[in-house]
Amino acid sequence: MKEKLLLLSLCILISFYCYKIKGEAVFNTASFFVQKKDSLSNEYTKALSLYEKKDYVKSLRLALKTLEKNNSLNETILLNYLIANIYFDTKSNYNALKFYRNTLKFFKKEGNFLDEKVKYLFDENYIKSESLLKYGNSFYRLSFLEKNESFRDSALYYYKQVDKINTFNKKNLEVKSKAYNNISGIYMNDSIYDKAKDFALKSIKIYKKLNKRVKEAGSLSNLSSIYLLEGNYNDAQATYFQAIDLIRNINTKEALKVREKLYYNLAYNLYILKDYKAYDYQELSYNIKDSLRDKELRKMIADVNARHNFDVKKNLLLKEEENKRLKDQRIFLVVGIISFVIILSLLFWLNYYKLKQKNLGLQLSQSELIQNQNIEKIRSESQVRILNATIDGKESERKQIAETLHDSVSALLSSANLHLQATRTQFNGKTPIEIDKTQEIITEASQKIRDLSHTLVSSVLLKFGLKFAIKDMADKYSNSQINIETNIGETRRYHQNFEIKVYNITQEFVNNILKHSKAKNAMIKLDEINGKLSLSISDDGIGFDKTLITNKDGLGLNQIEARIQMMYGEFRIESSKKIGTVIKVVLPILEKEEAILV
Repeated sequence: MKEKLLLLSLCILISFYCYKIKGEAVFNTASFFVQKKDSLSNEYTKALSLYEKKDYVKSLRLALKTLEKNNSLNETILLNYLIANIYFDTKSNYNALKFYRNTLKFFKKEGNFLDEKVKYLFDENYIKSESLLKYGNSFYRLSFLEKNESFRDSALYYYKQVDKINTFNKKNLEVKSKAYNNISGIYMNDSIYDKAKDFALKSIKIYKKLNKRVKEAGSLSNLSSIYLLEGNYNDAQATYFQAIDLIRNINTKEALKVREKLYYNLAYNLYILKDYKAYDYQELSYNIKDSLRDKELRKMIADVNARHNFDVKKNLLLKEEENKRLKDQRIFLVVGIISFVIILSLLFWLNYYKLKQKNLGLQLSQSELIQNQNIEKIRSESQVRILNATIDGKESERKQIAETLHDSVSALLSSANLHLQATRTQFNGKTPIEIDKTQEIITEASQKIRDLSHTLVSSVLLKFGLKFAIKDMADKYSNSQINIETNIGETRRYHQNFEIKVYNITQEFVNNILKHSKAKNAMIKLDEINGKLSLSISDDGIGFDKTLITNKDGLGLNQIEARIQMMYGEFRIESSKKIGTVIKVVLPILEKEEAILV
């Protein structure tokens, strides 16, 4: 019974501990600077500014380019440190380890690598301790992702290295407190509760000294969880109440998140003690979680309303301009027709009746031709719009399904798994095998849902943009039968819907190559030229007869051409049998929307 209770508690604590590592380890890279930055290059300062704005792609590109130059010692350290932080924040763990290692190598001989001119720029101990902390955090992440205990041992080693740094600076003490918390969590997972409590108490002591009440409450929650795993339910309960009282009147978002976790864990502790108040605290936890979701939803609605109002005004202005243009055209057309009639009347007066009959016949023929052309044009445009709307609907639906699967269904499965875990405690003897099988099914379903959500919409595209998404596509489709290369120019982030459409167009062309071309090599080129996005896809396959291109059966070109036409782009195919195919697309860029402050 005790082992089942410990397992259930451990599941709760791991989720809270992972949240702590993710949420508390991020810091402001510029915090170690004094106000003088005379010896730093403009490139580094710009890269740092982009990082602080969370524009990670541009910041990383500029920082890596600057690192290749002949920099001063201090700037080399800071560039390695900045690049490591970018990789850490974007969860590129192996790259983060590489650049934190580059940063830490300068500290192997502490105090001997910086001269006095460099030391005034930043706090050596802060960079060293923060790098060691995130070095350990990267190993700890990998221990979960790759289920490798040696990574966890490495994490513990580097957390302890933070403890060896002698400093009394407030920022350095806060970093040390985070390391204590992480060490406590590792010992707690290994059931070494005495050491876990010692490090948790060290963390609490520092946060109390720094008057960081919200983080102190988080550390107290960690200590309570250790008591809970030990079976010391009364001390766990008392510590939970102590943490709640500490932040009772603090209503920041961070405090609300900590309080919600405290209420939830306290409810479980009271449930074990068979105290009916457990349900009250569980309800408080759910209310806080719901309120946080409501705030996020209201912000989203406000953004949508603001955007809608802007679009309405924009459409009205465009409509007024269009009406004015049409009016000017009508005036010009009327004047032209009148002038033409007068001239004809003067020149052909003698043959008036004969010419009148001919003109009438000609006008009727022209009107009929124009009407037929207009009808055909309307029919063609309607078909294009219907096809484009269908594609847009599919893209929107795929994105919505992916978000629903990830945000809602995965959360429901996790909740069901926790309830099943709690059910184990109801059995005095051996747990029924049905519970074990049900949990295995839920775990498999969760993994398949995550895979499905990434299949519906490329997570690489949403996070990092076209450049990295297309490279990922090329890597994914390349195999022993075909090699797909990429040549990406100076691209950037654009409007998300625009990026999705370009990505889907590229994917459709690549699918056609894989299905029909029998090519061994293919090349995807993407570049921004004169304010337009240029896409070129070529292969060395069997090609096809361009005279049969109007048929387009099986190639998916109808949908692609409709999409490009609605995006006001240009589309051209160059192909001959046994020579290969070159497809060129040029699209006007739809710029990324700026965030609207409410």
